[in-house]
Amino acid sequence: MASKTEVLQGTLDLLILKTLATLGPLHGYGIARRIRQVSEDALRLNQGSLYPALARLEDQGWIRGRWQTTPQNRRSKVYALTVAGRRQLVKATEDWRRTSALIERVLAGSD
Repeated sequence: MASKTEVLQGTLDLLILKTLATLGPLHGYGIARRIRQVSEDALRLNQGSLYPALARLEDQGWIRGRWQTTPQNRRSKVYALTVAGRRQLVKATEDWRRTSALIERVLAGSD
């Protein structure tokens, strides 16, 4: 039985912001696919976690969603990072690095 990888609260926001900063505007499926690809298939986002996170980030003003028509004539919401989102990405990255360093210190001290 394969173990399920859990993502700490706030980490999904960081992953979405980083993905948009790296690749530019994407629709939800493209964001999920990229995170899955970069994580080497370890993180598989489902719609129940991805789309509420996108809505939350949009409400906070960190991303902006815009409806577009695809070449296949389908409507798709494409998300882009805002200036405030770029600032949040810097802050969240610093917070993540601080937190992960703290966890590493605790783990190293418990051997």
